[in-house]
Amino acid sequence: MADQYSVLGAKPTKSDLEKLSSGEIHVTIEGLTAGYGKMEILHNIDLLCSKAQSLCLIGPNGAGKSTILHSIYGFTNIFSGKINIDGKEVTNVTPAEKLKSFGIAYILQDNSVFPDMTVEENLLMGGYTKDKTEEAYEEAQRVLEKYERLRNRRNQPAKVLSGGERRLLEISRALVMKPSVLLVDEPSIGLEPRYIEMVFEILRDLQQNEKKTIILVEQNAKKGLEFADIGYVLVSGELAIVGKGDELLNNPDVGRLFLGG
Repeated sequence: MADQYSVLGAKPTKSDLEKLSSGEIHVTIEGLTAGYGKMEILHNIDLLCSKAQSLCLIGPNGAGKSTILHSIYGFTNIFSGKINIDGKEVTNVTPAEKLKSFGIAYILQDNSVFPDMTVEENLLMGGYTKDKTEEAYEEAQRVLEKYERLRNRRNQPAKVLSGGERRLLEISRALVMKPSVLLVDEPSIGLEPRYIEMVFEILRDLQQNEKKTIILVEQNAKKGLEFADIGYVLVSGELAIVGKGDELLNNPDVGRLFLGG
């Protein structure tokens, strides 16, 4: 358990987080306090994620997991702290500019496909901030070549897709901008078990073969930690436990915190 850091009364240190990184740091959060309106949800949060590493955020409802993704992407009020991508501060950069210039893509928890547009048209919407539309078209074709499920339905309206196929389309649409960081909010929510497996296989492929850095929120802690290299457990807007994903699965404190005991 040398690479697992749990705290009872004290939060994990930056040194603890550094020991879990696998190489060149890609995403850094330092001392982040953020929320919505005047309400603080996150309190002095630190986070480190290396290039092509996967990090899963778990914790009870209302712990602030999605707020971390929102803050990285630019959907919250940030009261203090910094967010860096590749050593460049992006704390107050707009979401559109984060996608276009810093390669950060956010895959929403909610069903966000356009049901009456075709699968191919949905993909092309992913490139709306590209200066050259032909680049978006080329990337959409690459995605269709990669995923047969979408290729076979490219000219059909998205509303005919199954839940798992819609999630695949949402992930694929984010890829049209060729991001290097994927923020994924609840990839398994509302899906049948077979589609959950498919979605995590896709994410694993994107991390291992396309070297994407993935930060995800997952209510299904077991699935999230089985997938991720490292995990952070949040409680009441603060880091409570950090560790390698497989080690957190066997940490009794994780179960205790989820049960609220």
